[in-house]
Amino acid sequence: MSGVVKKVADASFKASRNIDWEGMAKLLVSDEARKEFFTLRRTFDEVNTQLQTKFSQEPEPIDWEYYRKGIGNKVVDMYKEAYDGVVVPKYVDNVTPEYKPKFEALLVELKEAEQQSLKESERLEKEIADVQELKKKLSTMTADEYFEKHPELRKKFDDEIRNDYWGY
Repeated sequence: MSGVVKKVADASFKASRNIDWEGMAKLLVSDEARKEFFTLRRTFDEVNTQLQTKFSQEPEPIDWEYYRKGIGNKVVDMYKEAYDGVVVPKYVDNVTPEYKPKFEALLVELKEAEQQSLKESERLEKEIADVQELKKKLSTMTADEYFEKHPELRKKFDDEIRNDYWGY
């Protein structure tokens, strides 16, 4: 296996072990997102498998002496010379340096969005708990008890009464 392909295969294998697929799957809320996510995971696994199997194998060395016996030295030497003259171009990765900073920026943005989402989730859970508590107490709550929790409404109603404004 060439050094570059081996490095890519090793990096892919290491990356696949570090991905928390189950953790990411738990964060998805819509069926469409789950479908896309599992398609991504299946594609990643297929590419990773190909890198680990198909492209990680060294080619069998050619037994030139075996062919010399059956075909003859001149023809085998001609093929050996042509074979040795084949130069496989090295892959130069121009894509990763271009997109790696963008990907890193997206990861930072994702972490920030996750933190904001968690804060908003906590706020909404608190608000839901307050509304549920209010719902339980609403049938027995007095106006004074309600206004203790919402003093801005008391001021608004007092101003409306004082100004003789009854909402119509």
